Amino acid sequence: MTLHRRRFLCISAAAFATGPALAAAPLTRIHGQAMGTGVQILLAHPDAAAIGQRALAEISRLEAIFSLHRDSALVRLNRDGRLVAPPPEFLDCLSIAGRLHRVTGGLFDPTVQPLWQLHAARHAAGGPPSAAEIAEMRARVGWQRVQFDTGLVQLAPGMALTLNGIAQGHIADRVAALLSAEGLTDVLVDTGELVAPAGQPGGGTWPVTLADGQGRFALRGAALASSSVLGTSFDAGGAFGHILDPRTGQPAPARWRLLSVTGPTATIADAASTACCLMDRPDIDRTLAALPGFRLAALVPYPATL
Repeated sequence: MTLHRRRFLCISAAAFATGPALAAAPLTRIHGQAMGTGVQILLAHPDAAAIGQRALAEISRLEAIFSLHRDSALVRLNRDGRLVAPPPEFLDCLSIAGRLHRVTGGLFDPTVQPLWQLHAARHAAGGPPSAAEIAEMRARVGWQRVQFDTGLVQLAPGMALTLNGIAQGHIADRVAALLSAEGLTDVLVDTGELVAPAGQPGGGTWPVTLADGQGRFALRGAALASSSVLGTSFDAGGAFGHILDPRTGQPAPARWRLLSVTGPTATIADAASTACCLMDRPDIDRTLAALPGFRLAALVPYPATL
């Protein structure tokens, strides 16, 4: 199984040169890691290194809430079935996840984690799970059985959550908010999903290149998130993608090679791009129409032979 999520967006090298005026300080890239992918923050400030370190510390703190590979709040919830005094960021993410669950007709469902673990284990052993195994795990899926408030998050027995379809965007939003609170809005935060609270220092938009030569996007005052059915796969051959349909328990069919959503927040753009991979074009349009300010930035189908 591919362990790291494929990147669909990259910042063009032109980002260092565009804009009608030069910034007061050179543009600096701050590099880090979060949620299984590289992170970078672009900013121009005399104290860029120190500011970048504070931003990376915030990313590490948030990963300790959302990661499935650390002793995080999410891991403890999945292990114990309950999480007392959940962090406010965790509750915020769950609330947004619930909204996306409703808007997508249940297709965005973080409770697919037991199915995800089943597929990962079976493919690691050489093949897909059986219909009976999938049926057993589907009985553990259902967002309506997740209960949460400021004091407690509670899961039904056997349930588990994954926030991988929303947490990268949520972390990007949180870091952008942290920098904005310090007066830095001419920045670009890249956690695999992008947030540009404003344009480049000195003026101009941030140029973003979509994967596989699918075009460029000028980003300013918005977020951008992308997904692909086969962007990460359970099998070495890349035939069984990581986005699972909660209605069937099976990987999504190979319909969309690249699906990018832009809008006011990376949290919602991230979740919407994930869920829309399970939809046909009319349903994608209806879903995004229910999310004010959000729209498709790219929609690239796989060849019909797949």
